[in-house]
Amino acid sequence: MNILHINRSDLQGGAAIAGYRLHRELLRRYEHSRLLVRSPVSGDEEVAGIGYRRMRDGVLAKASSIVGLNNLFTYQSFRLSRFDWYQESDVINFHNLHPGYFNYLSLPGLTRDKPAVHTLHDMWAFTGHCAYSYDCSRWQKGCGKCPYPNEPPEILFDNTRMALKLKKWAYAHSNIHLITPSRWLMGLLENSALRDLPRHYVPNGVDLDTYKPDDKALCRSLLGLPSRSYVVMFAADSLEDRRKGASYLNEALALLPYSLQKEVVLLSIGKGSISLSNTSLVGHALGYVVDDGLKSIAYSAADLFLFTSVQDNLPLVLQESMACGTPMVAFDAGGVSELVRDQQTGVLVDSGNSLEFANRIVELIEDPQKRKMMGENCRRIAEEEYGISLQAERYLKIYKSLLEKTRT
Repeated sequence: MNILHINRSDLQGGAAIAGYRLHRELLRRYEHSRLLVRSPVSGDEEVAGIGYRRMRDGVLAKASSIVGLNNLFTYQSFRLSRFDWYQESDVINFHNLHPGYFNYLSLPGLTRDKPAVHTLHDMWAFTGHCAYSYDCSRWQKGCGKCPYPNEPPEILFDNTRMALKLKKWAYAHSNIHLITPSRWLMGLLENSALRDLPRHYVPNGVDLDTYKPDDKALCRSLLGLPSRSYVVMFAADSLEDRRKGASYLNEALALLPYSLQKEVVLLSIGKGSISLSNTSLVGHALGYVVDDGLKSIAYSAADLFLFTSVQDNLPLVLQESMACGTPMVAFDAGGVSELVRDQQTGVLVDSGNSLEFANRIVELIEDPQKRKMMGENCRRIAEEEYGISLQAERYLKIYKSLLEKTRT
């Protein structure tokens, strides 16, 4: 089977990594998988760029943003049908289609003769512009009067009602099924403008041979971490992304007992930095890490993984932490509770409650037996539900079903 994935990137950001992992697993199964992205960075011979030019396409994206119709002036996606990889494909798997490189009005043409699925990595497909709507529910009523125009992908003019109408038209005239990685996102989809489209729930997967529990003392030694301290970990594509809640993390760490702060090291992965003002914690930043082996070592070195996002889908970092047997403390937001199962794989805290978050950190640090039990649950559930092999099997079943319908 020839499968063509289309994504914004191959390795930069959660949606990119999730799509690339699926692509690689399909190749491992001897399926013919290829990936077209805006700007390739992996060096993978089965990954290519779509012809994005920063000057030309950047100007067009900016112009469309000015009138509040993000991506609508970009035209490169209308030319994808000319690519050999597109013509040779049996099935198209769209992933992250924002920002600035893909015009969603090209979907009907691209799917006219080829069945397709769109893996939703966030809410963007059924909102007037935003990837996450926070407490706004206007997307259920057609958008307009947007309360969060600066949320990514930002708009300079509120044309969200028209944008959502155009998206609804584009998807309604496409030969496409939707896939959501989380039950949370599936629930939102059922109340959205795209509710009438066929949809499937398939969680993202993680390589359980790479992400696995390892000797904690050895991992700390490899990373230069103190062996007798408590290590708590935080990771995000951008540590300074407001949605990832680093400000809440800082508040929670500052609320830890002073005597405990002196024994805690914050291990971080991601672009940017985390403020440890008003704390006595030591920070140990690894920066942005692409290598899965190094990330696995970091998770295994940690006693706890901390997650303060105020809205998210099915975060890869939580799946990776689970696979490495590292329990989690997290805000109960979006699809997080599907991974952080309260008192089983970690502890859930009401979103934004920094004091309670701090209390739960203390609770688990002081209870090594509970951490051990949660860590074992993490690994068991990861093996049962979130292996990359299981994800690939589920996708192949959907692809084959779509092909059979096309041929009949």
